[in-house]
Amino acid sequence: MFETRSVRPGGGGGASATASASPAATAAATALRAVPRERAAFAGLVLIYIALIGLCLGTLVAAGDLSFGRSPWQNLVKSVGEFARPSVLDVWFGPERLEFRSDDGALLRVENRRAVETAFVAAVGRATWVTFQIATLGSLLAAVLALPLGLLTARNLNAPRPLAWAANGVFGTARAVHTLVFGLVLVGVVGLGPTAGILAIALHSMGTYGKLYAESIEALDMAAIDAVRATGATPLQVFFNAVWPAVLPQFVGNHLYVWEFNIRDSTILGLIGAGGLGLLISEAVSLFQWSRLATLLLVVIVLVMAFDAVSRRIRKALL
Repeated sequence: MFETRSVRPGGGGGASATASASPAATAAATALRAVPRERAAFAGLVLIYIALIGLCLGTLVAAGDLSFGRSPWQNLVKSVGEFARPSVLDVWFGPERLEFRSDDGALLRVENRRAVETAFVAAVGRATWVTFQIATLGSLLAAVLALPLGLLTARNLNAPRPLAWAANGVFGTARAVHTLVFGLVLVGVVGLGPTAGILAIALHSMGTYGKLYAESIEALDMAAIDAVRATGATPLQVFFNAVWPAVLPQFVGNHLYVWEFNIRDSTILGLIGAGGLGLLISEAVSLFQWSRLATLLLVVIVLVMAFDAVSRRIRKALL
């Protein structure tokens, strides 16, 4: 009389559950299949890099250019011994009467090492200030020049494409040409002295500043910018009310980083006649005065470390 039917638990929803789980399962399977491909692509890049390293080493060995010279260990020990006693120690411990005699014993001259090194330390102080001036003014000029071009290269500000391409071209050229190359050209244009160094630092650093500016602006939350735009603000008002307050801490941090880098970079500009510590370094190397070179390197290290400590405190206070 009664017809009995067996119903499986959850039988009615089985098809829909399978159908609903199918897209997720497909996506998971696709992701799992993509992982081996990504690993294979990375492994291929690693193999290409290893092959490139092998090619570089192989060509150097084949050409006979991979050599440490004659008696490298003896030369290293001698150089370390000369570097171990910087000439600045002669200000306090140098002989007050150092005699220079010829091979036959004739007295050529008498030198007071303390007085000589005191004068050298004073010259180092003046050269250090010139180096700091070059780095400071060059960094500031680069930051000012790069700001309007950085706004053009930021993709989220939607600048006209021709202007954005031109600005990217300027930044790429500035980063591609080394500071020393700019310095060599500018020494021939403006003459010897710090002016050539300031302009060389500015032209090369402009490319770095522009790239950092654009990346900082592109990381902004566009909702605030769009909200200011919706009020009918002009592009200048949008920049000063929405963009500038948000990116100012990053701009200051980037400026301190590039400034610190330029302090190191400006020390070598004296090699081409741009003034500063580089001129004294060039003289010490050419005359094989390794103890004086050790003094100059100590000054560079202290200068960079002191600036790094100050800039770290400033960045910490801003962020």
